Amino acid sequence: MRIVSLLPSATETLFALGFDKEIVGVSHECDFPVEARTKTRVVRSRLPKDASPKEIDRLVREHVERGESIYAVDAQVLEALRPDLVITQELCHVCAATPEELGAALAQMKKQPEVLSLDPLDLGDVWRDILWIGEATGRRKRAQQFVQRIGRKLAQVEIDAAYFGKRPRVVVLEWLQPFYAGGHWVPEMVAAAGGVDVLGVAKKPSRRVTLEDVVEAVPEVMFLAPCGYDARKARDEYASMSFPEAWQAIPPVREGRVYALDANDYVSRPAGRLVTGIEAMAKALHPEMGVRAKAEAAMMHIGVKNSHHRNAAAGL
Repeated sequence: MRIVSLLPSATETLFALGFDKEIVGVSHECDFPVEARTKTRVVRSRLPKDASPKEIDRLVREHVERGESIYAVDAQVLEALRPDLVITQELCHVCAATPEELGAALAQMKKQPEVLSLDPLDLGDVWRDILWIGEATGRRKRAQQFVQRIGRKLAQVEIDAAYFGKRPRVVVLEWLQPFYAGGHWVPEMVAAAGGVDVLGVAKKPSRRVTLEDVVEAVPEVMFLAPCGYDARKARDEYASMSFPEAWQAIPPVREGRVYALDANDYVSRPAGRLVTGIEAMAKALHPEMGVRAKAEAAMMHIGVKNSHHRNAAAGL
């Protein structure tokens, strides 16, 4: 079977199920595992590489309002790869090529491949999509075993987090300029980690919020998880921003409970490693809780705004 994956999450899952040679094409964002970076790229972004966060937000909104994709599918490359299966999604036009963009490329192909569209709204859908990929590729049993391993890890995190009893009020910012509160599976991640998301809405898209919305929500812990960013980049962008006095007074900023997460790997990408993101959140919410070193490395403690930044994990 020859597979083209237009989703980083699907590419990650395919490798977890033992595929490597079968994957012949990927999107420009497929970067895990490292072997994915050696595959032929079928998709490129139309956004300028040096665009600022504010400019990216503006350009994305303009493209969406016009019904245009911010990604381009290379029809000639896709045809040359001769895929039997193409994996894509319709959930978020900011995350992958639109159905229209892909459809235009597929229309030029002599042999039409099977198309599997993944559209997860919550954690249950993420695990279901792993099973769907296993079904579509003839790896049902391996996919079931993978989901079972994820389930055991998730159950242990939930049990450990519940031991502490208190459920802190949490805000997860999926974008910083302007602010967006994380949606879809993010509020569930917070709940599994032992917290309560006070701005995000489960199964709904991330939504734009104001600084005043965050202040009025009175969170106790804040996670910075800009889509596509690692923890260091999220920390650096936050450090470059200026905030009014009201921001300095909210509990997480005043008490040094602001954390940057590696959203690209562990929050915004609907794949098995979301469990690591949940572990990282749980560690921030309950500092006494023990977690895997990988989970600690997924997070950076920002501390008090405008003070010296320190890492939550050695080696970062």
